[in-house]
Amino acid sequence: MSERKQKTVGIHELYRKNPREADKLLWGREVDSGTRRGFLKKSGLAAMVAFIGSSIPFASKMPGGLIPAAMADASVAFGIDGKEGLRILNDRPINAETPPHLLDDDLTPAKHFFVRNNGIPPDLESIGDPGKWVLEVAGESCLKPKKYTLAELKRKFKHYSYALTLECGGNGRSEFDPPAKGNQWSTGAVGCAQWTGVRLKDVLEDCGISDDAVYIGYYGADAHLTGNPSKQSISRGVPMSKALEDESLIAWGFNDEEIPFQNGYPLRLVTGGWPASTCGKWLKKIVIRNQVHNGAKMAAPSYSVPNRPVAPGAKVANEDMHTIESMPVKSLVTSPKSGVTHPLKESFSCRGHAWAGDLSVERVKVSIDFGATWQLADLKKPINRLAWQRWRAELSFPQPGYYEVWVKATDSQGRSQPTIVPGWNPKGYLNNACHRIAVQVV
Repeated sequence: MSERKQKTVGIHELYRKNPREADKLLWGREVDSGTRRGFLKKSGLAAMVAFIGSSIPFASKMPGGLIPAAMADASVAFGIDGKEGLRILNDRPINAETPPHLLDDDLTPAKHFFVRNNGIPPDLESIGDPGKWVLEVAGESCLKPKKYTLAELKRKFKHYSYALTLECGGNGRSEFDPPAKGNQWSTGAVGCAQWTGVRLKDVLEDCGISDDAVYIGYYGADAHLTGNPSKQSISRGVPMSKALEDESLIAWGFNDEEIPFQNGYPLRLVTGGWPASTCGKWLKKIVIRNQVHNGAKMAAPSYSVPNRPVAPGAKVANEDMHTIESMPVKSLVTSPKSGVTHPLKESFSCRGHAWAGDLSVERVKVSIDFGATWQLADLKKPINRLAWQRWRAELSFPQPGYYEVWVKATDSQGRSQPTIVPGWNPKGYLNNACHRIAVQVV
């Protein structure tokens, strides 16, 4: 009689399939459906303490169905040309995110800026002399269609530089339950760099904007995954109001250097504060439209969310969804790295960034007791509109043990991040739950 093979299931898979069942199986923890707090039995608490390696002073306040931050980082680093320390999520097309501790710079270095591709980038050798790269502007609401080489754009129009935050609409998708299809981003599909180029509105006005114009769309040089030249990998856009903002750029520069190849070299659209999918890479054409742009991945369910709250796992008709525009308020702890050990008697310094789509961040708070109480952090103003903002805090811990530092930002309209994953949606967009890191206090 052959032995029955036992299947090994990782902790992440358990929590993805059924967070409450994972809590019961691993820790014997029951979850209150109203407060979502978890109630650990003595044996379960002992198991969690043994796993983590120390006591948990605020264990009674720990939310149920939430994998402890100390166990949450299990990704493997990999390399892409010009990038360092990113985590691969997909290799066709290439998608890679940045661990939070590598996002600590005020301006994200090229080597640490995330990669989100929808198709296959053009061959680098085929680009040749970037000065000869051609951008076409046309469309039914364009009065004077034109073509410009990159060299001509640089000569003809005034140059501008802005620090702009770009974030993938699916950043945080991995935390939704039931799981949503797509790249399972955790927190690293975001970055803020100084982009240099010409204002999109200056180029559009040079080409003439008809009175009936309502939208712009873009087309890039990246190929569809099938290789079919008649198909676009992605072709999205923004309303004219966003296109005509001062900070919307046709950019060639990134932190005073060329844009990294995987981030759109030699030319890309940058519309900070909105999903990065509106910022077309390897930019070849812009169209001025008299209707909402209808390019690839413009229509629901792509980059769209339900018009009203829905039950987890519910099917939502495309006509009951709307396109994502400004991104929600969000924040990160970028220093120290999760899992740090800290002496009890010393003050604990932490810092990070906060951003809020088209808005600014009004305040940032941090918690060491799983969100039961909050302490106000110091918050800097942004370098310019649509840039993220630096926050800092000094904390002290009451006794040795395992802690999680949580961060929560509030935007200029009074909307705060939820402490745990927000309302579910079919494509797993707009998760702006509080970021947290693990700290062992000894």
